[in-house]
Amino acid sequence: MSPRTEVSGSATARTLSVLRRIPPGIWALGLVSMLMDVSSEMIHALLPVYLVSVLGVSAIAVGLIEGIAESTAAITKVFSGALSDWLGRRKLLVAIGYGLAAFTKPVFPLAGTVGWVITARFVDRIGKGIRGAPRDALIADLAPAALRGASFGLRQSLDTAGAFLGPALAIALMWLTADNIPLVFWFAVLPAFAAFALVVFGVHDVPGDREMRRVRAPLSRAGLARLPPLYWGVVAIAAVFTLARFSEAFLVLRAQELGLALALIPLVLVVMNVVYALSSYPIGVLADRFDRGTLLALGVVVLVLSDVALAFVGGLAGLALGVVLWGLHMGMTQGLLAALVADAAPANLRGTAYGLFNLVSGLALLAASVVAGGLWDAFGSRATFLAGAGFAIVALLALVPVAQRVRRNRPVQD
Repeated sequence: MSPRTEVSGSATARTLSVLRRIPPGIWALGLVSMLMDVSSEMIHALLPVYLVSVLGVSAIAVGLIEGIAESTAAITKVFSGALSDWLGRRKLLVAIGYGLAAFTKPVFPLAGTVGWVITARFVDRIGKGIRGAPRDALIADLAPAALRGASFGLRQSLDTAGAFLGPALAIALMWLTADNIPLVFWFAVLPAFAAFALVVFGVHDVPGDREMRRVRAPLSRAGLARLPPLYWGVVAIAAVFTLARFSEAFLVLRAQELGLALALIPLVLVVMNVVYALSSYPIGVLADRFDRGTLLALGVVVLVLSDVALAFVGGLAGLALGVVLWGLHMGMTQGLLAALVADAAPANLRGTAYGLFNLVSGLALLAASVVAGGLWDAFGSRATFLAGAGFAIVALLALVPVAQRVRRNRPVQD
């Protein structure tokens, strides 16, 4: 056997060993995320085109709708995360969030006006907001400190598998239904209810003394003062980075601009999320062994390259290159940022920490989506992607001092 084969076999064995050591509750949460993302992305893959082509709204309106939806989720996460710290339990809020998202999915195929679409997205994102921070905090509670990167990477990979299976199903259903978008939206209802059932019966809180885990006033000045400087540094980096990472709806609009057939437009999100899913878990494993700040910086560089490709490389080849790089940067950054929050925050304030983290990121996403839509309408798609590259470079520069603190902050066994 050659040395290269031995190294490859050793790496595969190590990866499988890590997978076996990840707790069952994290696997269950990953499968729940996958099913809900199948549902959500079947809708999201077609929604921008439906809004622009059928309901006649502008690109800036698409950005505003997406930004409001995501920022609503982010604001809700602050209170649900703090509530999970105050209650000393997380599953109840996770189940409520997934249940609300499931029961609002049928509104999308029934929506005949922009107002109904906005309402449906708003309520659906409230469900996401209720479950988001408690779910991430529960993963951090369940994961051994030495496996945090791998645990968040696995959850992100399964979640993103749903994100590409959803658009893939949308493509097939668009072909089978002769481009009947509302009927495709009806099919999206089924995996949403399957996710709700799995979270009810397959996910459990961490055993232990609930009273010992409770925090009486997590959003008070005293509670927030317990969040260390490293945590706030991670939040600041994520905010600037999110300004560069506007909604993927603009990747869909770029595909439409380049003349991709209507039925094939969801392929953009399929390709992006395949790359995202395949890269998230390996990057998580690497993050448990190597410097997390350096890995995060490399992910920001990949985003810059993606924006440049989308702005300057012509035709469908440029679109494909930009979309692949976009998916790779997501896999290199999203699970890693979640692991960094878990590293920095005290165990009984993780819900609050993730809530605040997502609030700041959500507000940045609102600003980014509105700016991206405005630049697109005023100056064209190139200006949108170049602005994204500029913000990514600013995030890269701001990351340098935070990365130094990350190197000194090793995960602490809970």
